[in-house]
Amino acid sequence: MLKPVVQEEPSGCGIASVANILGKTYQEMKTRANAMGIYAEDKSLWSDTQYVRRMLSSARVETSPTEVAFESWSKLPDLALLSIKHHQEDGKNFWHWVLFKRVNGQPFVLDSASYLPSNIRTDFDEMQPEWFIEVKIA
Repeated sequence: MLKPVVQEEPSGCGIASVANILGKTYQEMKTRANAMGIYAEDKSLWSDTQYVRRMLSSARVETSPTEVAFESWSKLPDLALLSIKHHQEDGKNFWHWVLFKRVNGQPFVLDSASYLPSNIRTDFDEMQPEWFIEVKIA
C-alpha cells in the first residue's frame, strides 16, 4: 500500500514531494535538505525550481532541464513534479508542489497538503497544473 508523505510545515510541499520520490520520511528529507541549506520556511522553496532539483540531484535522480507546459494528464510522463495552486505575492509567482505518478497505467497525484482527506488524489479536474518537471529514476 502506498503511504504518501505529508508535509509537516505549511511551506514544506517541496520537501515532502521529494521525500515521496525518494521513499524517505518527511523528517529524513528535511534533515537532508537542511544540510544543503534548504529550509521549508524559505518561501523560495515554492517559488523557484532549483531547490527541488538540487535535492533530487543530490540523490542522483535526473530531472528535465526545463519546466514543461502542462497540456493534459494523459501527456504527462509516468513520474513528474507538478506545480498547482499558482498565485502571485508582490509580483512573484508561487505554487504548491505535488507529485504525479502513473503505476500500471493508473494515474494519481500524491499531494502532501495536511488538510486533505486523502493525500492520494484522482480528482484531476480540481487541480490546475501550470507546468511540470519530468523525474527520471534510473
